[in-house]
Amino acid sequence: MRGQVPPPTFGEALRFWLKLGFISFGGPAGQIAVMHQELVDRRGWISESRFLHALNYCMLLPGPEAQQLATYLGWLMHRTLGGIVAGALFVLPSLLILIGLSWIYAAWGSQPLIAAMFWGIKPAVTAIVLHAAWRIGSRALGNGLLRAIAVAAFAAIFVLDVPFPAIIAGAALLGHLGGRLLPGRFLAGTGHAEHGANGTAIDDEAPAHTRFRWPRLAAVVAIGLLLWSLPLAALTLAFGWEHLLTQTGWFFTKAALLTFGGAYAVLPYVHQGAVEHYGWLSAAQMIDGLALGETTPGPLIMVVAFVGFIAAWNHAIFGPDALFAAGAAAALLATWFTFLPSFLFILAGGPLVESTHGRQGFAAPLSAITAAVVGVIVNLALFFAGHVFWPQGLAGPVDAGAMAIAVIAAIALFRFKRGVIEVIAACAAAGVASGLLAG
Repeated sequence: MRGQVPPPTFGEALRFWLKLGFISFGGPAGQIAVMHQELVDRRGWISESRFLHALNYCMLLPGPEAQQLATYLGWLMHRTLGGIVAGALFVLPSLLILIGLSWIYAAWGSQPLIAAMFWGIKPAVTAIVLHAAWRIGSRALGNGLLRAIAVAAFAAIFVLDVPFPAIIAGAALLGHLGGRLLPGRFLAGTGHAEHGANGTAIDDEAPAHTRFRWPRLAAVVAIGLLLWSLPLAALTLAFGWEHLLTQTGWFFTKAALLTFGGAYAVLPYVHQGAVEHYGWLSAAQMIDGLALGETTPGPLIMVVAFVGFIAAWNHAIFGPDALFAAGAAAALLATWFTFLPSFLFILAGGPLVESTHGRQGFAAPLSAITAAVVGVIVNLALFFAGHVFWPQGLAGPVDAGAMAIAVIAAIALFRFKRGVIEVIAACAAAGVASGLLAG
């Protein structure tokens, strides 16, 4: 039954999603933690179990899981329009910022002030990702068995370099078997309060619009295919199949469908295709784009907008006098074809997933997957820390200043419960101050 918290109005949700689009730093782990803190803990709009159920599904999908989760939760609260608005606003601020930063980067190159700001932000993001892993793990790892799965997943990827899809498949199999043998041990969130003090607006009773219907599924899939095929066909007719813009649409469609594990899994694929296969940009430019993506709000996979922009700029596809227009067009196309499948997965698959809520046969594998993902996120935090603290490799000197900023950021997050945006701003300021003193 409904909790005591009234359902949010569309306007209230709209303001939250817009705010989230501008403050969602820290990669997928940090973004998911912010949504959990705001929607479950603070506002009580979504129950703990329904949030984790949605998260489990999004973790299974290729593409950006945090953006997919925002789309899913928006759909839960306000139907299809709510899902589209939530998912679009999660991406739009980052897209606009990255187009602007890509233009500055391409036109004027790196600036010492910006480099100093990045130097301060990177260790902060390391602390944010680690803190987010702790927040999610403290709720999803409710018993020793789930914690053991998380540790095993961490060891598999950190020590044995096991591919992420194999870890997910192994966790799902363990959950399937464990759900039959030890069903009580595979409940995500075990030992944690299911609702806030005032109840939740959407709890274990699914809203009516989430019920599965075959005609709706067929309509959503048909519309999604049209939104993909018509732009690609128009690009082919206007420019030809081999043109950079057409290949941008095709390449990022494959990137969206073939890469599991979020942005960190898609980045090697994008690097291999955009740098090595197509030669759209250099390896150095790709690394700079990753730095921009890591220090702007929104999903890290938004680096695809930078790749598209620089590729079109480098090749002057609209001529030397229209470089910005070319870059912006390619950035928009890269974003469209990267995120369109995510909307389709959620709006088409959401009712199917909701029909499994509370069914142990489905919940157990998904709970095991969530436990494994916690271990993978910790590995990503350590991987990022290694590159930030030892920028020249582990054989080189340690960056003591970056390590100090990370420790201070971690204390602010863990001990003093400061917000992500506050920590990012403070560390960026520290980086700028350090750069000015060094200069």
